[in-house]
Amino acid sequence: MTSEVSYFVLYGVTESGSTFRPSDWAERLAGVLAPYRPTGVPASHISYSPYAIPKVIDGVRCVVVDERLRNLEPLAWKFVHDFASDNKLKTSFGPQPV
Repeated sequence: MTSEVSYFVLYGVTESGSTFRPSDWAERLAGVLAPYRPTGVPASHISYSPYAIPKVIDGVRCVVVDERLRNLEPLAWKFVHDFASDNKLKTSFGPQPV
C-alpha cells in the first residue's frame, strides 16, 4: 500500500484578494525552511529544502510545503501554518500542484 504525499500550499494572495508583499516573500520563507531536509540530503547555503519550494502557480507566487516536514520538524510545520494564518494567506492542502 502506497501512501500519497500531501502538500500545504501558501499563495501570495490574502483572503481579501490583495497581493502579499514583499514580492520576495516566497523565497524568504523557503529560505527559512532550507535546513530541513531528508536524511542524507546535504544542506547547502544556496539551495532550498526539498520540503519547501517557492513556485509560481497560475501567475501567483507560492510556497509548496511537503507534509513530510510535519514529522521531520513539527515546529517548522507549525511555523508555516502560523505564517499563513497570521498573514491571512489563501492556502490549500492536497496533491502536489502543477
